[in-house]
Amino acid sequence: MIPFEEAVRKLTSLPAETLRVKDRGRLAVGQFADIVVFDPKTIADRATYEQPHQYAVGMRHVWVNGTRVLKDGEHTGARPGRVVKGPGVARIKN
Repeated sequence: MIPFEEAVRKLTSLPAETLRVKDRGRLAVGQFADIVVFDPKTIADRATYEQPHQYAVGMRHVWVNGTRVLKDGEHTGARPGRVVKGPGVARIKN
């Protein structure tokens, strides 16, 4: 096992830095506000190959681009997400 703080870094700022995606991965002024509040003791993925569209448990609150999409474990109906493009997209020709 790795320390909790290192696990969070590997799921947030490290991929954003590695993929050179700007304004993501950290809580700071000028960054997009993607925030997850969860209980580390109860969080679990319930999806399986047979039933892949199962919500995780233990998630309490989620904000995407500053808009709340999960409140007290329930979806609010908001869908503020958008496609995040890294530097590799410039190399793709249509």
